[in-house]
Amino acid sequence: MGPAATLNRASMTPRRRPTSEPPRVRRLLIGLALGFLALFLVVPLASVFAHALARGWGAYLKSFHDPVTFSAIKLTVIAAAIAVPLNCVFGVAAAWAIAKFRFPGKQLLITLIDLPFSVSPVISGLIFVLLFGAQGALGPWLIEREIQIIFAVPGIVLATTFVTFPFVARELIPLMQAQGRSEEEAAIVLGASGWKTFWRVTLPNIKWGLLYGVILCNARAMGEFGAVSVVSGHIRGETNTIPLHIEILYNEYNFVGAFAVASLLTLLALVTLALKTWVEWKNASAPGANHGSSP
Repeated sequence: MGPAATLNRASMTPRRRPTSEPPRVRRLLIGLALGFLALFLVVPLASVFAHALARGWGAYLKSFHDPVTFSAIKLTVIAAAIAVPLNCVFGVAAAWAIAKFRFPGKQLLITLIDLPFSVSPVISGLIFVLLFGAQGALGPWLIEREIQIIFAVPGIVLATTFVTFPFVARELIPLMQAQGRSEEEAAIVLGASGWKTFWRVTLPNIKWGLLYGVILCNARAMGEFGAVSVVSGHIRGETNTIPLHIEILYNEYNFVGAFAVASLLTLLALVTLALKTWVEWKNASAPGANHGSSP
């Protein structure tokens, strides 16, 4: 049999794709994925709103007229409004240093940035109690000067900042490492100052990754429970954030109020998901986007 006959016979043999699955397998996998999402995502989200509106819109809206509820919402917004910008500045500075420069202790800095991911939030709160509490290392010094950090707003801000500071940095580090230093070096050679190089070159290249990190950081800041619970003291109307206030309402069997306030965090999660999807789409469709980098 000649080569031409062999080639002709091979061309007539039906080709099977090695990655193809039978239709029933695909339907089974899709059904399992949809069932999992329905059971662990859709049903819980729907139940939150169902319990919040169990007594009608009047009772739902009345839950937010409570001064204690308003105080919890206000404190949550204040903590996030302070922690997120601080983490944004730290994240950009840390990512820039790690991605653009070589220096002793660079790997140690990366490890420390990941520390809040590996430490329990409750332990994070206890760290601040040991530092700033009445019996802590700096407690007596603070008491002498009538400075209160634990069981006050400063402690809540510190705890929120600690548990959320990796989000922006960890989002920007791989992005800036993938971009390299060539554009910044070219700008400096052309006479641009360091500040102008950052605003005209670095920031436009990282803006979508930065926004992505800020969105995740803000969502975690508003939903943080463990660390804030330890340092807050649970003083009603003064040091309770939204998650802590929800716990108190639930323990008091005020289910409508608890689920009404919980619906705020649920809406925040949905808005965060929508913004996250939009940022990913904008980043992927941006001219010259690096599709292999985070996010």
